[in-house]
Amino acid sequence: MNRSQFSIIVALGTTQTLAWASSYYLPAILADPIARDLGVSPNWIFAAFSASLVISAMLGPRIGRQIDLVGGRSVLSISNVTLAAGLALLGLTYSIPVLLTAWLLLGIGMGAGLYDAAFGALGRIYGDKARRSITGITLIAGFASTVGWPLTAWGLETIGWRNTCFAWAAAHILIGLPINWLMLPPVAGAKAAIAAAIKPHIPIDRTMILLAFAFAAAWTVTGAMAAHLPRILESAGATSLQAVAAGALMGPAQVAARIFEAGFLSRYHPLVSGRLACLTHPIGAAILGLAGGGAASVFAVFYGAGNGILTIARGTMPLAIFGPQNYAYRLGIIGAPARIAQAGAPLAFSLLIDVMGSRILIVSSALSLAALLALCLLRAPPPRSATKEEDA
Repeated sequence: MNRSQFSIIVALGTTQTLAWASSYYLPAILADPIARDLGVSPNWIFAAFSASLVISAMLGPRIGRQIDLVGGRSVLSISNVTLAAGLALLGLTYSIPVLLTAWLLLGIGMGAGLYDAAFGALGRIYGDKARRSITGITLIAGFASTVGWPLTAWGLETIGWRNTCFAWAAAHILIGLPINWLMLPPVAGAKAAIAAAIKPHIPIDRTMILLAFAFAAAWTVTGAMAAHLPRILESAGATSLQAVAAGALMGPAQVAARIFEAGFLSRYHPLVSGRLACLTHPIGAAILGLAGGGAASVFAVFYGAGNGILTIARGTMPLAIFGPQNYAYRLGIIGAPARIAQAGAPLAFSLLIDVMGSRILIVSSALSLAALLALCLLRAPPPRSATKEEDA
């Protein structure tokens, strides 16, 4: 890895940490105080948040196509401005219409500024060799919740939720925007590429469908666990302290698993990593079911490790299977069902937990195993260089 590549990884890892911490992880801390100030149920906040995820899913293919044409520099920089505008408007919110408008902007910003856009930018720069860079930025941004939740909570206690939103908005303008604009290289011939652009035809074939299904099933579990993990662990018999301690282990488990992926698993096709990651949640759930609440931390480690590797696989599997051509656009198409599923998961699992309690892990494990089955139905293609030689 040369110095330029390392600098880009650190830059994107930093801006991804900022983007995730100030958008996706924001409602967990601020939903209740915002709802109290507006005099509404917190469900309004989570509904607006879910709608923003749907918006980001709908914009994914279009944003990916733009990255394929001009690279990620301008797209990710615009995402900083859009996220800053959404956060500033959220801080000014005094009514439901303004709240919904703020989350509309945040949804657009998330669509242009989270992992899929960053992975697409790296694919545009490095092509087939982007796997190590994708792993690198997820190693850094894996601490987004570890950094974001305490900072948001500290801001809530010291300057209030409105000023906390303003502070995050300022961070995008003063930190995120300059880093994305200055550190990401411009793409030569971008204007000509736009002028000559013809929308590519990407067939929705069996491989695309299986990948989209696998990611949708896996990200349904991710969305549910992000919203309900402490509640699920407590319903399994864990104390509040055990549930909180288990949650704190998720971030380190994710990062440790990504280091393992960057080292040992990097010698294998990304499909191997993806299949292995789909197994960890069911294994952790089985241990929790057999041992009870005392195994809450064990479950969190297994789940966190699998989720950490799946985040990388979401970027590396399509790249390894289809190659770098139209990579970001393809990533947007494959990822759209996953984002929509992730948006609906918190509400759906909330209703199921009321009925099933900790047995909800049967449902989440079944989804993980369904994702595993879909990945097992895929076969790694031969290396493209070998294919070319055979064609010759």
